[in-house]
Amino acid sequence: MPGKKDISPIANRMAPIGLLSMAAYLEQRGHRVQVLDCLGPHPVKNAAEAAQRICAGRPDLIGFTATTSSFLDGYEIAALLKTMEPHRRIVFGGVHASALGGTLLAQYPCIDFLCLGEGEQTLSELAEGKDPATICGLVWRDGDTVCTNPPRQHLAELDALPFPAYEKLAGFPRQYHLPLFSYVRTPGATMITSRGCPYQCSYCDRSVFQRGYRANSPEYIYEHLKYLRQRFAVRHINIYDDLFTLNRPRIEALSAMLVAKPLGIQFNCAVRVGHTDDELLGLLRAAGCLMVSLGIESGEPALLDVHKPGVYLNEVRDTVARIQQAGLRVKGLFMMGLPGETVASVQKTSDLALSLGLDDMNMTKFTPFHGAPIWREIPTLGEFKEDWRLMNCLNFVFLPKDIDSWHTLELLYNTHVQRFYSDPGWRKRLRSRLWQHRHSLYRLVRHLPAFFLAMRAFAPKKPS
Repeated sequence: MPGKKDISPIANRMAPIGLLSMAAYLEQRGHRVQVLDCLGPHPVKNAAEAAQRICAGRPDLIGFTATTSSFLDGYEIAALLKTMEPHRRIVFGGVHASALGGTLLAQYPCIDFLCLGEGEQTLSELAEGKDPATICGLVWRDGDTVCTNPPRQHLAELDALPFPAYEKLAGFPRQYHLPLFSYVRTPGATMITSRGCPYQCSYCDRSVFQRGYRANSPEYIYEHLKYLRQRFAVRHINIYDDLFTLNRPRIEALSAMLVAKPLGIQFNCAVRVGHTDDELLGLLRAAGCLMVSLGIESGEPALLDVHKPGVYLNEVRDTVARIQQAGLRVKGLFMMGLPGETVASVQKTSDLALSLGLDDMNMTKFTPFHGAPIWREIPTLGEFKEDWRLMNCLNFVFLPKDIDSWHTLELLYNTHVQRFYSDPGWRKRLRSRLWQHRHSLYRLVRHLPAFFLAMRAFAPKKPS
């Protein structure tokens, strides 16, 4: 957030699973790989330091993964690398590159290749020295011409992939932190056990995995968990699948394994409204699940119909009640500033969030991404400031037509966040668990000045 100290690595430092998956796949095929996590425990101070650390490894191929908000930072490093060692080949991948494709290569000359979509095989073939013209999923230059090769077919069998190369991260897992108060055991780590999602939310960028759905088998997931427990002493896992429980037989089998042969690991995962029955929740609880996340987004039915079809408020209330009755914690995921948002709809969302008795809440600021279904309609639905650095769901870059000003939108957001975390019911639930959350509390106290400054960012402000 402009003008604010970035405390996100303190509050939640995640291992870059995408990079680690690429690294493991490349090493499996005989390549030597180094990983630089620019947001890790030893972060780079600036682009110049990043470029120097990269060059010190004398790489033949340099790969960047970038979101929309981090793309320009990545390109700044890439431009420095080209100045220092012009012969080094540079490839960009990730959701932003996959959404925009060849237009990026035309506009940013220091990038040699783009890896579109799922990257393991494409990057491996590039590293092997294959002719770029023969590599599916690759965008490259032929003189002054930008060439976009046919798309690559998705990996059919995710179990064939090696586990991510967690060992390449300095300080893993102790210096990588899960979100505060989302766990009771340490150290923690993250996993992804499936790719893709069959649903079509308006705001979700599907450029990399599209709408198809593939998943690791229960046996693979169990061995992955076991590996993290035995190799790194991990005791809590946040599973960041779009929808962990979509394949019910998979969850039933995995839960049975974790009950029969416990690993001493707890986990959090995401479930979907209306597809979460008591038996499934009981299985998750028995397997070691602590908290589930639920995509709710809005308390206004008309907005749900447009942006998250198939989710209804009566089912939201029923699902939350079932989760709580099963003895699991529940985190509600909301989004403010969607096209069609009004002052009244924000109030409905705020009222809903308080009425559910949630254990935690996350309120995202709606951000239009190039690969989302809503993207093409954005110019007709409100005012859009396309500043890539701010497109991180922490800043408002879109003003819905029925909100009168950017200040009003920011005020509504801050008021809602303060209202939720000031609620006596929520504070009572947190107080009752403070000893369980002593690790989070210690981290909070240790960095109290930084968190205090961050809290001030959510204070309602008068217009300047």
